[in-house]
Amino acid sequence: MVDRPFYEQIDHTADLGIHVYGHSATGLFQNAAMALMDVMVETALVAARQEMQTTIEGRDWPDLMVNWLREILYLWSGKAVLVHSVQIASITENRLSARIWVDPFSKKHHTLTAEIKAVTYHQARVWDVDDQWEATIIFDT
Repeated sequence: MVDRPFYEQIDHTADLGIHVYGHSATGLFQNAAMALMDVMVETALVAARQEMQTTIEGRDWPDLMVNWLREILYLWSGKAVLVHSVQIASITENRLSARIWVDPFSKKHHTLTAEIKAVTYHQARVWDVDDQWEATIIFDT
């Protein structure tokens, strides 16, 4: 059996979508954050220079996912830091707590590959089938 990648880009009219996989809710949300970074920046150049903690809430799994990825995007657009890695400390359908390692952006060290303007609710889905978690998220580019 061959492992598939942790995410795939999907075709979406005028925007960018991802389909993310995880063996658990924790793995899915960690992979979704890293997929967003992978789409936006050359991740091999991002280091773990600072640690942050965050707690996110949502009405259900899709709302939690959108709010989580909005927080990850805000770190870039609002604080000019790139995410190196995340560790989900706890997760339920309505709340996520995580440690996030970030790297302040530097034009000398980082290469941006795509501009993501927003995480949308359009076609946002999170589901669990046979202990395999998956999500579909569309980004406004």
